[in-house]
Amino acid sequence: MEWRGRSRLSCMSPVMTDLSVAVLPAGLPDKRQVAASFSRAAASYDSVAELQRAVGQQLLNRLPAGPVPARWLDLGCGTGHFSRVLGQRYAGSQGLALDIAEGMLKHARPLGGAEHFIAGDAERLPLQNGSCGLIFSSLAVQWCADFSAVLSEARRVLQPGGVLAFASLCVGTLHELRESWGRVDGQVHVNRFREFERYRQLCEASGLQVRSLEQSPHVLHYPDVRSLTHELKALGAHNLNPGRPGGLTGRARIAGLIEAYEGFRQPGGLPATYQVVYAVLEKPL
Repeated sequence: MEWRGRSRLSCMSPVMTDLSVAVLPAGLPDKRQVAASFSRAAASYDSVAELQRAVGQQLLNRLPAGPVPARWLDLGCGTGHFSRVLGQRYAGSQGLALDIAEGMLKHARPLGGAEHFIAGDAERLPLQNGSCGLIFSSLAVQWCADFSAVLSEARRVLQPGGVLAFASLCVGTLHELRESWGRVDGQVHVNRFREFERYRQLCEASGLQVRSLEQSPHVLHYPDVRSLTHELKALGAHNLNPGRPGGLTGRARIAGLIEAYEGFRQPGGLPATYQVVYAVLEKPL
């Protein structure tokens, strides 16, 4: 596969004037709350982002070889770590970093890596048609309720021959925490994710060519449950689902959670399994 290099769009602004975030219909996850949660976590995020760094590097390793894209987009850039990596990798290209969380953009912007830092929604990209040769998105699109819209927008924004590379999470992620809570009460305590098969169906129906699509587990270990829940909060990735319990969690339920989770203990500590989806898709010529 060859990158479709510097088209006439490289001389134009790729950014539309409307940077508004679409509001989802009632009953779906409130993306304003997702944005607020990650904005609050901007200062602490990098200190606990072991998984995010490892997954993003794996995604980078899956990018196809070829000429440098004239313009790339880091979709869901967070604190901008991979924007800076992409900026070094594709020196001379124009880099765009987009996130729904203003707090993340405020943190990332002074650190550079991209030419433009944009507030926007992956389901409604504020970018011109055919304006990017590469869209890179690591551990962001799992927060999008309408993934078909994400794929449709990626196809619109990519140049012919351009690539969408994304890493996401699917069912089975944090199953130890979910099962442990299930022994305590019937409430929603752990974020829900779509099934891997659903990713496959949506990617195959997207009009993009699926070059690779796979699921791979990534397991982290913690000395205790508090360390895991503290990390999820520091990342801004604690429970954001509708139906989650309100108010403080009582001591008895916390004790029950700890006791249940201990049943999963391994020599390296308490495991937390993330089921990671890696995909590389190409826009037909």
